[in-house]
Amino acid sequence: MSDRVVVFYDYQNTYMQARRLYHERWEGWNKGQFDPVALAQHLAADSPYDRHLHQVRIYRGQPDASRQPGSYGASRRQHAQWERNPLVKLVTRPLRYPSAWPQERAQEKGIDVQLSMDFAVMATRGEFDVGILVSADTDLKPALEYVAELTASRGRPRAEVAAWSVDGQHCRRLAIRGRNLYCHWVGEDIYKTVRDDTDYTTSG
Repeated sequence: MSDRVVVFYDYQNTYMQARRLYHERWEGWNKGQFDPVALAQHLAADSPYDRHLHQVRIYRGQPDASRQPGSYGASRRQHAQWERNPLVKLVTRPLRYPSAWPQERAQEKGIDVQLSMDFAVMATRGEFDVGILVSADTDLKPALEYVAELTASRGRPRAEVAAWSVDGQHCRRLAIRGRNLYCHWVGEDIYKTVRDDTDYTTSG
């Protein structure tokens, strides 16, 4: 029986990394977007072992409809596009708005905690054989360490990570001390096949 692969996206972190690596600052905010299912399919296939994509979990902050109606509408349209695929599980949490907003940007709050909890709990319950974490956020390291300990004691599940790369230069990747976590390096050639330039700010 082939191994069940679940891909966990810290979407905003992964989007910003792609934007910095493959685009100029002045380009539109749709540059850096990617199709999470298409990328997950690539990651599941990027192995010599028999694997299949079991689930795609996307973690992201949700703008407030009254404070940022445009951003809220764009995010809802993008989410609806993702959720057309039955493999997708979308997890959102409200953005936190500082008292100085809009001079200060709204921030994601609790996304890393939720992702870490789900990664660890699902591993404990045996809900995946391979969990691929796509993020460069070091706050997620404890979850990777926990699953690595499970692997050492039980033989499974297996934790892996993924990160962008370009022209032989690697983006930041997650790593943990004393463990050799496999990293799926995703080059610009793959990015070009999974990029999503859709302008979700328009309702047409």
